[in-house]
Amino acid sequence: MKIPLCKPSISNLELKLISKSIKTGWLTHGPENKKFENNFKNYVGANYAISMNSCTSALECAIKCIEKKGEIIVPSFTWVSSANAIINCGCSPVFVDINLDTRNIDYKKIESLINKKTVAIMVVHFSGLSCEMDKIIKICKKYNLQLIEDSAETLGGKYKNNFTGSFGLGCFSFFPTKNITTTEGGMLTLNNKKMYEKAKKIIAHGIVKSNKKSWKRVAVLPGHNYRLPNHLALLGNSQLSKLKSFNKKRELIAKEYNNNFKKFNHIIKIPFIPKECNHVYQMYTVQIAKNLRNSFVDYLNKRGIGASVHFDPPLHKQKIYSKYRKGNLKNTEKLSKQIATLPIYPDLKNKEIKYIIKSVNKWIESI
Repeated sequence: MKIPLCKPSISNLELKLISKSIKTGWLTHGPENKKFENNFKNYVGANYAISMNSCTSALECAIKCIEKKGEIIVPSFTWVSSANAIINCGCSPVFVDINLDTRNIDYKKIESLINKKTVAIMVVHFSGLSCEMDKIIKICKKYNLQLIEDSAETLGGKYKNNFTGSFGLGCFSFFPTKNITTTEGGMLTLNNKKMYEKAKKIIAHGIVKSNKKSWKRVAVLPGHNYRLPNHLALLGNSQLSKLKSFNKKRELIAKEYNNNFKKFNHIIKIPFIPKECNHVYQMYTVQIAKNLRNSFVDYLNKRGIGASVHFDPPLHKQKIYSKYRKGNLKNTEKLSKQIATLPIYPDLKNKEIKYIIKSVNKWIESI
């Protein structure tokens, strides 16, 4: 049996809708983007939303909207795009440690890293679980810092009944591994009108169209082409309508994993969910004890199961980011050596789930 780590759920109807959209001849940013953006902001609970070609573009756009260059506090336990966006916008990442239970940013470690150069805090909602937003928002207000939410992995995740991406500048991914997909794609959510208007310019070459002459286009800032094509926005809108059912299926799979693995708590630590949060399981990650993680992943891979690791090495252990390290990151270093990711996606079949669980049980017996 071959079971991939993840697989997007794209229906035949969606393929037909994409084909029909392409046949209209409208291939770039268009009317479907407006529909997608409107539905997305209403879902998240933000004032504005802008569809983009990736979450990385959304992160860069969010940083450019701040209009200040300096240091941005961010976890080292994240994908490279979080730090790349900061560096490519002329700022410097400052890596902060995580909480071992939630695997999210440790708010208690943030204030010691703040100085006069700090302009923002970038939280990364890991694998489907929101960060502890009340504490982080309080810190941002105390030091007059912008809040950026890397919500690439947590579409539908809540903290105290508010969705991720509604607290600050929300950045979402629609990569094929995520809770919904547009193949490649992303979204920026905002609550500030001035930032929204600037972001609209940034994503379209910095150009403002003339009201008098349709052909007259003047750049008011050095922008980019971050736009999402019209037919992919159509796919995103269709996927968004199914997000609730997608996430419910992920939750049910995770529940089955949890029920079977919790008896091995001395070896396999299942995901922890604080009472203020839900979990949308963009990934299902476990912490493997006693330096057994590599054995665990290798064993499952040999049985055709696409288990993987997120994230090892952490960013501060990679040469190009090592100079941005400040202070102790012991939890990050420990977790990166123990974390493992199991397959989870809406179309995962019951027989495949049982095979994965059976394989984990066999691995436990073998150690």
